[in-house]
Formats: sequence, C-alpha cells, structure tokens
Amino acid sequence: MPSPPAAYQATEGSALAIDRAFYDRIAIETGGRVRRDAITVPIRSGRAWEVAAGQVFRITAPEGPQVGDLNLWNRHDPRERLWASRTRQLQGAHVSTHDRLWSTLPFLRPMVTITADSLAGYGVDADGGRVHDLLGTRCDPYVNRMLTGQDFHFHCHSNLTRAVLPFGLTEFDVHDVLNVFQVTGLNADDMYFMSASPARAGDYIEFFAEIDLLCALSACPGGDLSVPLWGPEAQDPLSVCRPLGVEVYDLPPALLEGWSSPPRAAYAGLHGLRAERGAWEA
Repeated sequence: MPSPPAAYQATEGSALAIDRAFYDRIAIETGGRVRRDAITVPIRSGRAWEVAAGQVFRITAPEGPQVGDLNLWNRHDPRERLWASRTRQLQGAHVSTHDRLWSTLPFLRPMVTITADSLAGYGVDADGGRVHDLLGTRCDPYVNRMLTGQDFHFHCHSNLTRAVLPFGLTEFDVHDVLNVFQVTGLNADDMYFMSASPARAGDYIEFFAEIDLLCALSACPGGDLSVPLWGPEAQDPLSVCRPLGVEVYDLPPALLEGWSSPPRAAYAGLHGLRAERGAWEA
C-alpha cells in the first residue's frame, strides 16, 4: 500500500520550492571562502556565536560520534526563533541537504538552509531510525530529577542557558532543538527511541544563514548515545562524550548574486479581529 502524501507540499514559487542549484554551488565552490570564526564546544558544555545573513556555518564531529543540540534566534529579535514542530511538518522529522529550519509566528521564514551533510546517505536503518532529529527535544534537569530523583546541571537545556546569558537571553529563550548527529525514530508502541550516533571523526553538517542569527550548541552529556541514560541499565556516559566544532565562513560575493534575505511572513491580517473606530474617524 502506498504511503499517504505529505500534508504540506510545495507549490511553484513557494519558499519550499528552493533553488537547489544555488545552494549546491555554495556547497561545492568552497575555494573562495574565508573562515571568520572557529569554536570548540567541550564535552558537556555549550557555546553561542553570531552568524550574519549570507554566511555559512558548519558543525563538526572532530573526534568521533557526539550528539549536539542546536538553537537558533534572529540576532536582532529573539522572539523569532527556530520552530521545530512546523519544520517537522514542512521539511520532515529528520533533515538533511536542501531542507530549511523555519522560524516561529508571526515571522515564519527560513532561518537557515542546509547546504551540505556528510551523513546525508544514512537513510533509514533497520530500526526505522534516521539522523539529524527534530522529533525529540533537549535533555533537561527537570525531567532528570523527575525520573531519577537526582540533580545534574549539565543537560543540554542547562548548557544552552549558560551559553546565551552573555547575549542577554535566559532560560526562557531556550527552545526545542535540532539534534545534530542524533539517530531517532518511533518504535512499535509509537514511543520515541534514540540510537548511537553514526558520526565519525570529520563528519559535518553545514548551514547557510538566511537571516542574521544567534546560534547556540550544546555537546550533549549523553555523548554519542551508545549507552542507556535512564532506566535499570542506565550508565554514566562520560566515556562516550566528545567535543563538537563550529566553523563560520564568509562566502565570495559572486556566489550570493541574486540572493536576498527572506522577508517575514506576508500575512498582515488581524486574525478576524477589528479595532473599534473612534468618533473622529470617517
């Protein structure tokens, strides 16, 4: 029996029907790039950095498999941030090359477009798992306390909170994530599962910034997720934790010819509401 069609589909000229040739050129023509920043995210920590519209940033696994939790905000207005659930509907529960990460209402525009992914060929494994996950969210100390009765201060939620404090953001700004290098799926009971990361030293995923961004990344304290984190067989995964890397690049101006940063959503209505007119109005 054929699968039902996707609910959200691209129409000609829509933001879902991207110019693949443009993004492929960015991925392939790397000779003129200039590296502007390089960041190491140590194990069980987080880092934040800025990316200008038209730049590229790459997240790497320099020492082997390691999961990372990524947050994105509009650098000038953090109310605009990654909308994981809408991205799942528009792109898929797992993302790769040519997929976009979308922002929240009332902005609703692509924040980044994925230009390259060394794990693009992972596909669907024997358990139904796929890589680069939008199904789940960040680990946090609140759920950990609920499940174990213990406090641990270096969950991804906490790492991201500490990372964005110097930029004037707080815990309330941390949001649902893209789990980079993470394999997940739904089991036969429709329950979320996680598998060991397939990343190897040198693997990467690369993003083109469609707008000015503040980004934050946590090196998950679960490491590569090869050991159980909760339940009767839970272990401390410290031995499978590794750092992550981030690189930010300027692109040659010629590559960006014809591109412009996407505007916020065109809808300008009042959701069916109408303000009362004063007596002085016609």
